Amino acid sequence: MKRFLTLILLVLATAAAAQPVSWKSQSRIVKETPVAEAETAAQILQRYLSEASGYAFPVIQEGKARKGDVVLRETRDLPEDSFRVLWENGHVLLEGQGKALVYAACDFLEQEMDMNYWGGGEYALSPARSVTVRPRTEIPTFRYRQTSHWSLENGKVATSDNGVDKIRTADNLYRWWYRLEEPHEVFAGNLWVHTCNRLLPASRYGAPHPEYYAWFDGKRHPGGASQWCFTNPEVFDTVCKTLDSLFLAHPDQHMISISQNDGTDTYCRCPACQAVMDQEGSPIGPILRFVNAVADRYPGKQISTLSYLFTVTPPKVTRPRPNVSIMLCDIDCRRQTSLPENPSGQAFMECLEGWSAICDNIFLWDYGINFDNYLSPFPNLSTIRDNMRIFRDHGVKMHFSQINSTLGGDMSDLRPYLVSKLMWNADASLDSLEQRFCERYYGAAAPSVLRYIHTMEGAAVGTDVDLFIYDSPVSYKDNILRPALMRRYNAFFDEAEQAVADDPVRLARVRRTRLPLQYSALEIARTNPGRDFAAVGKELDLFESRIRAFGIETLNERGNDPLAYCAMYRDRYLKNNPGNKATGCPVTYLSAPHPRYDALSQYALTDGLYGGTGYVENWVGWEGTDAEFVLDLGSVKPVHRVGADFLRQIGGWVLEPLGMSVSTSQDGAAYTLLGRIDNPENRDGTIGFKSLEVTGDALARYVKIKISGQKICPEWHYGVGNPCWFFADEVWVF
Repeated sequence: MKRFLTLILLVLATAAAAQPVSWKSQSRIVKETPVAEAETAAQILQRYLSEASGYAFPVIQEGKARKGDVVLRETRDLPEDSFRVLWENGHVLLEGQGKALVYAACDFLEQEMDMNYWGGGEYALSPARSVTVRPRTEIPTFRYRQTSHWSLENGKVATSDNGVDKIRTADNLYRWWYRLEEPHEVFAGNLWVHTCNRLLPASRYGAPHPEYYAWFDGKRHPGGASQWCFTNPEVFDTVCKTLDSLFLAHPDQHMISISQNDGTDTYCRCPACQAVMDQEGSPIGPILRFVNAVADRYPGKQISTLSYLFTVTPPKVTRPRPNVSIMLCDIDCRRQTSLPENPSGQAFMECLEGWSAICDNIFLWDYGINFDNYLSPFPNLSTIRDNMRIFRDHGVKMHFSQINSTLGGDMSDLRPYLVSKLMWNADASLDSLEQRFCERYYGAAAPSVLRYIHTMEGAAVGTDVDLFIYDSPVSYKDNILRPALMRRYNAFFDEAEQAVADDPVRLARVRRTRLPLQYSALEIARTNPGRDFAAVGKELDLFESRIRAFGIETLNERGNDPLAYCAMYRDRYLKNNPGNKATGCPVTYLSAPHPRYDALSQYALTDGLYGGTGYVENWVGWEGTDAEFVLDLGSVKPVHRVGADFLRQIGGWVLEPLGMSVSTSQDGAAYTLLGRIDNPENRDGTIGFKSLEVTGDALARYVKIKISGQKICPEWHYGVGNPCWFFADEVWVF
């Protein structure tokens, strides 16, 4: 309470009347501290103040401040990352500690100079030789703030007029401007999530010590994606030796993560671990007891662990030590409303409330985009502030909003802007922030873009759409992306493009923002049996030309290339397949698909439509088993080639089958083998397709296809030891 009252007094003390400052030819930037962050702040101020005023603004170390100067002063009486902007005898005073000085400099440029920074070197700054300083103290809602923006990554941007690729380098100013942090700045050795295999590499310990790894289904499962047996004392001793070395190598960093590998249902069920889980009522039990023991060994360090997927439920008995941080993840929640307003969010809220009651050091990992399709509309902007406030009110101290804001993705500039601003101040007005960004970023096109955003958000709420972070635009073709709404959305963008037709920079921004709508239209078109191939081809040509011009690098979390997508689309979806004897044929399943795909299985294999990159539509799936089914061609016909199409999406535990055999029959009783094909294991992490085909000569009415699935996730996969899937779609007979 004392600290809280002190912060209130600080805010009141700096809520003085605004005061004018005039720049002069002799105006300077005065550093009263030698810290490196003060130099960074000074360089940023010097560049943009000089540009706005026409004066040089030399940087000096110390010296008496005079009117028209900007002074950088280090202070230790503010919370971490907090800063003050003050007026003092005709000059500007920026106070903070370390990086907060840079935050103060950027905030001054944004608030007093009305500068806007968009990333990738894009900014807007008006000429000014005087400003009005609004004294204030800024204290962040969360002490650690992390999110994504395309300009923070290195990579290719676009091809210049002479055909030479422009290469983007990471934009450090964006990180400073939006007051963002990165794991390597906080976590020793950048060990911040899914660290088990880095701390105890299976390549070193798996073979000689399988007892270090999870036991389930009657055996140990060592491997790079395996979980530990957290009740094994030898695991504790071995890990602590690694931690001793890490902390010695990183003496200035005091936080480290001991956290489960990615994946679910891979935890240890040995008798010792199971006894702890039974007592705690959650698989987090053995992990938290292990982490608490590590925290006791290193009382001056912060030990972080994940509460994610199978460990999201808090324990009944054990409490985290004061120096243990719980990184709580809401990955399974739907996103169309704020968390308390949908069933999945309500289930997560119970976990958040449970952790909040026993832990004062929660790191909240939130998710805010469609990871399977970045270039797909994801109308969740209106939920961001409500969820931020919920996190704050439940004692969350650190926050990572994973929105993977890749270039060309849905609202890839507005979304991180809103997230960053609200992580700093969860009480800020979402509407005001949205309005400010759009007016400055899109100019005259802003009203149309805002109408698009709000219409789609209204449609999402009105239709109660289930907005999921692993999905396909096809899932929404009957609700938020239905034809009547798609016409409205496109009309908004037509208006937006027309409004900035004479402004090449803003026109490019509008067109880049439109890409997810174009991508969704293409995805939906491929599912339409009566599609106009020529018209869809023109839409694809336009989409391809724009992703090439803007340098769009990826479609999804798995790194699929947009240009490769366009080539695949032409080859896969824009070709008629005349002569396929399987089209429209009934299918009899000798081994049933997973019940979830019963309805699709009645037509999907022979409907003439190829499935997309998401397994949520037009695919028939089998889990942990082989498949066998028979096609009835209706009459005896010559058969020369029989094939089937399969999905590979390793991130969704969808692996290619290991092989396929084909047999034929004239009477449906006696079958003769036409041929078999094997398929080597494919570990490619991108989403893709695999065609298997058998050739031979036969006369047949019935065609039996047997597919050999991999059945169990191998040791290299993060579902190690659990059933994996394979998905089949179109079948052909020629």
